[in-house]
Amino acid sequence: MAGPDRIDVLDRKVLSDGWSVLARYRIAYHREDGTTQELTREVYERGHGAVILPYDPDRGTVLLARQFRLPVHLNGQDGFLIEAAAGLLEEADPAARIRAEAEEELGLTLTDVRQIWDVFMSPGAVTERLIFFVARYGAADRTGPGGGLEEEGEEITVMELPFRAALDMVDSGAIRDAKTIMLLQYAALNLFDLSAQEPQT
Repeated sequence: MAGPDRIDVLDRKVLSDGWSVLARYRIAYHREDGTTQELTREVYERGHGAVILPYDPDRGTVLLARQFRLPVHLNGQDGFLIEAAAGLLEEADPAARIRAEAEEELGLTLTDVRQIWDVFMSPGAVTERLIFFVARYGAADRTGPGGGLEEEGEEITVMELPFRAALDMVDSGAIRDAKTIMLLQYAALNLFDLSAQEPQT
């Protein structure tokens, strides 16, 4: 048996309400054997997000961003991750929001974005769903410098990489961000013809 009838929320207590909400839930979990178990879980409620991989099938390139992430730094790394451009939806339409993020972070004006997935990235502790997009781009679509918004603490380096080089960076560990690895693997399977050494058009 699966479904919402197996869960009863008994109590919710907000522990922190800053950048995101951290809440402690007490639930009654109805097991398959007919017994009920009371469980306590802490959950981050931070809204949903979107991420995009712009790709140029003519030149065989992708556009990524490099920026500082404090949790990575706190794990003993330098803190600068190479990532696909992403942002929180904040109740906006996902396609409209990701086009705005591409403009802010990558300096890229996109009109046609294609959704490929709607994914829970860390379901053990975070409510966020991440909407994945891909979009073709060309030189004419690079209409600004990108770099993100300084008032939000962003200092983003735009990286245009040959697609094969980006894949090699996954293998070497230079790219370690999960959403970016997922998008690059999707591109390898669906957007570029690696066996022919040329991108698909």
